[in-house]
Amino acid sequence: MNEYSRIRDLKGVGEKSEKLFQKLNIHTVGDLIRFYPRSYDIYEKPIPISEVVEGEIATITGTIYGKVQLSNAKNLQITSIHVKDLTGVIKATWFRMPFLKNTLGRGGVITLRGRIVNRRGALCMEQPEVFFPSAKYNEKEATMQPIYPLTNGLTNNMIMKAVRQALEYLDLKREFLPNSIRLEHHLAEYNYAIKQIHFPKDKDSFFKARERLVFEEFLIFILALRQMKETNEKTRNAFLFPKTDMAEQLIKQLPYELTNAQKKVWQEILADMQGERVMSRLVQGDVGSGKTIIALLGLVLAGANGYQGAMMAPTEVLAKQHYASITELFEQYQIPLKVELLTGSMTAKEKREAYERIASGEADIIVGTHALIQEKVQYKNLALVVTDEQHRFGVKQREKLAEKGQTPHILVMSATPIPRTLAIILYGDLDISVIDELPANRLPIKNCVVDTSYRNTAYTFMKKQVAEGRQCYVICPMVEDSEFLEAENVVDYARMLQEELGNSIKVGHLHGKMKQAEKDTIMEQFAKNEIQILVSTTVIEVGINVPNATVMMVENAERFGLAQLHQLRGRVGRGKHQSYCIFMSGSKTNDTKERLSILNKSNDGFYIASEDLKLRGPGDLFGIRQSGVLDFKLADVFQDAKILQRASEAAAQLMKRDPHLEMEENRNLKNYLNFYIKEGMLETTL
Repeated sequence: MNEYSRIRDLKGVGEKSEKLFQKLNIHTVGDLIRFYPRSYDIYEKPIPISEVVEGEIATITGTIYGKVQLSNAKNLQITSIHVKDLTGVIKATWFRMPFLKNTLGRGGVITLRGRIVNRRGALCMEQPEVFFPSAKYNEKEATMQPIYPLTNGLTNNMIMKAVRQALEYLDLKREFLPNSIRLEHHLAEYNYAIKQIHFPKDKDSFFKARERLVFEEFLIFILALRQMKETNEKTRNAFLFPKTDMAEQLIKQLPYELTNAQKKVWQEILADMQGERVMSRLVQGDVGSGKTIIALLGLVLAGANGYQGAMMAPTEVLAKQHYASITELFEQYQIPLKVELLTGSMTAKEKREAYERIASGEADIIVGTHALIQEKVQYKNLALVVTDEQHRFGVKQREKLAEKGQTPHILVMSATPIPRTLAIILYGDLDISVIDELPANRLPIKNCVVDTSYRNTAYTFMKKQVAEGRQCYVICPMVEDSEFLEAENVVDYARMLQEELGNSIKVGHLHGKMKQAEKDTIMEQFAKNEIQILVSTTVIEVGINVPNATVMMVENAERFGLAQLHQLRGRVGRGKHQSYCIFMSGSKTNDTKERLSILNKSNDGFYIASEDLKLRGPGDLFGIRQSGVLDFKLADVFQDAKILQRASEAAAQLMKRDPHLEMEENRNLKNYLNFYIKEGMLETTL
């Protein structure tokens, strides 16, 4: 069996389960072994009851004390017991598991493992795993059990069995990292690493395996970027931009003055577009720093010189918002350019008519979603494409656009606060501009970090804001209850909040498992204030602009990375009203308090990102993973900043010694790199 064998070739994987694996983008055995666990259950030694800490998962061993209690609350059957040891007593509770009564009713010594929560001032254990008799726990103690991302119908156990089988029968893969790099950086061999990342023998083996695979992921990514940069540097600018009057006139007419940072970045873009080579530039700026108006000036410059410009948004709602605001701006300041909207949900007739206006050149600026780069779209003379980092262009998209005409200039907008040292590596194919200044008229967001006892006060505050005509977001960390995580459930939370606030306030909900059309409908209703409070997962990080929203409340804030919390905070503070952010933490540990206090002190994304880096260490590898910052399979830009820097240095040395990877020891690496680019893996990472 090799990496190209079908997933169906594994014993126990039939037609039905093959389709479920394919939903997770697992088609081959190679896909399966590169489908890494998202976390691990680590079965630690039992601790005394007196030492359990709120918010953490703990294992305790004790004697069942008193009778098993059964009760009902809000249509939930609740089973509970008390367990005592020499140091104290703790209550354990299970929901919808009445069958446990028989097991627990026998009494005696029991081992429980679960999350410690605070209920009415007392610590208790919710939904713990039961080991009865207690000795059964010994079999799992000190082990690390992989936890995989799932889809409906596919259990963690099914994936574990398939991976075990694949690793048992898979042919050994040839090592593709050059020996010189592997030895210099003390990296594990590939076959060892791939086995230990799925089923680590112990923590030490896990760390070695992860370090190797993260280093490899970064190294290949950086080498692929360098190839892209070489291609970009060879591509000549086929467009002339002598007329700048229309863009300059717009700057003068705006009801505010551009900040010095905006002016500087605009000059850099202008110099690129008028230069000899095609522009590939990233504009990095905090939320609200005014990136969009700078991008619009570039589009106006293209239109004024007889070319077309395109702006690609991550969601239909945002595309429509961009279209409406650009159209309104052009009418207000009498800018004679025609704006076109192109999205996937338009009717066949609407699309056909839009295609005609784009192909004829009647449309000067085209705003849309990824529909902008589909085969049916033919541009007359596309000179500039503006995207955000959710839609970074890789090799294949560039080729698609180049086939439609000349290679256009590319401008990528990013609100992700990444320290410059890391940004230079991660966006190695792009020149970087930074807007590090907020407009003077922007009201700073007021922040507070609180524990769950503040929740009712927060609800009262949100009611008051809605009564004043404002809107609010509530963010929950996950869609479904996990076996061990007592995270707030979006759907149940929205239902509970609706009951709490009454029918005069409309509560909506949003999560990643909803279809795109459903998400767009909900976001549109929120944008129109038909929904006053939106309960959501982090899917609202990008894709909606509601200036009327003034409150962002984040439940279980301790389960998010700081950069991600800052991104979420950026959804409010976009209008003229004072905005507020409430970070509610279910953990009282000092580490959590220290981390979240950084958000309390500052609204500066770059400061927050650099502080986040300082707090990270090797021990955090089981911790919070950022999202929204380049989608790597295993690596995390913040957790693995030091490995990223080492991989960058290794790539630089490698290219200096052997620029075309022709030396014998680099041949396997070259083959893997070509496979990586050919398979479009760079596009999925970007």
